[in-house]
Amino acid sequence: MNISQGFKLAIKSLLARKVRSLLTMLGIIIGVAAVIAIMTIGQGTLAKVEAQFDKMGANMISVSIYNRDSTRQINVKDMYELVSNKPELLCDLSPSLTLSGGIKYGNSRHGQTAILGVSEAYPQTQLLNLAEGEFLQYMDVERRANVCVVGSYVSNEIMGGQALGGSIKIRGRNYTVVGVLKTYDELSELEQEGGADDVVYIPYTNVLKLGETPFVGSYTLNSRTRECSEAAVAAIEERLLECYEKEDYFKVTSQKARMEMMLSVQNSMLSVLSMIAGIALLVGGVGIMNIMSVSVSERTREIGVRKSFGARRRDIRLQFIIEAGSTSAVGGVLGVVLGVTVSFLACHFMQLPFTLAGDSVLLSFGVSVGLGLIFGFLPANKAARLEPIDALRYD
Repeated sequence: MNISQGFKLAIKSLLARKVRSLLTMLGIIIGVAAVIAIMTIGQGTLAKVEAQFDKMGANMISVSIYNRDSTRQINVKDMYELVSNKPELLCDLSPSLTLSGGIKYGNSRHGQTAILGVSEAYPQTQLLNLAEGEFLQYMDVERRANVCVVGSYVSNEIMGGQALGGSIKIRGRNYTVVGVLKTYDELSELEQEGGADDVVYIPYTNVLKLGETPFVGSYTLNSRTRECSEAAVAAIEERLLECYEKEDYFKVTSQKARMEMMLSVQNSMLSVLSMIAGIALLVGGVGIMNIMSVSVSERTREIGVRKSFGARRRDIRLQFIIEAGSTSAVGGVLGVVLGVTVSFLACHFMQLPFTLAGDSVLLSFGVSVGLGLIFGFLPANKAARLEPIDALRYD
């Protein structure tokens, strides 16, 4: 018997037992679909995470200083000197201070609005985009000018879309709006009270002048490139250690490190889910072996008849191996179709980029066929070793 004849007999056998064949394939279908869906959705999630980190500033470094000992302090001048001494590693420094109390516009007070004191370099660290006007300028910071830049929520919902050139009150002082930012993320629901777009930026020197805090404990800056991020962090830590002598007094974190940690966690989760899907595939292979064993028992007389007409052991073995492989292959194809469909719908509803993981399609299909052949070998070998006389007497 040649292979083409074996395939014809295998297809005939599958069609003769449609319900059983479908149930046999079910484990393979679910396993293959799960692998493809998990890998494709996982890749979409990772791509979205990377895009979000890029949006927040891929080169950004955050510095938090916890020590309040007046005898040991890094001040704003020290940080600017550090950046100027390491131009190959660092750039775009901005102190960052928070002012409580919210804002007042007209007769309305808005206590949820965040007020951040920053420098003119802050947009470069956060990749903020202006809708109109301009951001704070160097001279605004130096002269402690009463000017501000507002988020899109403040402009649209609080100031009625007429923010530029308008005025709001902060701690009883009038601040002129010189710039309006674009919505932080048009696909999200962040443009709401207390969200990322409900924010006002003023010169950090104004916050220091108001006396809320005499100490700047937070800075944002950029590494010159993403590749030199680790070296930039090391340079900052070295300078802070010179002052504080203990790492407990500060923390320096790069956006690159945050992203790598997040991706590591997600990759670990993907690995666990993929293992579960792989177990489903394995269970599907065991199911094929069980069903093929039942099929051998049911077709014992058929095997005896074929052997009595001259069929050799390898012919019988080949037929059942081809049947097992065909069953797993058809299940694999159906699993691919189901997996791609589920992945596309899931990515659409989760607003993830849909990028079909081609390697997962080939891998899961190849594994499904391989498992079918491996688990089909034992029943096939059992069928091949039946003696014609015993097989014909089987009832």
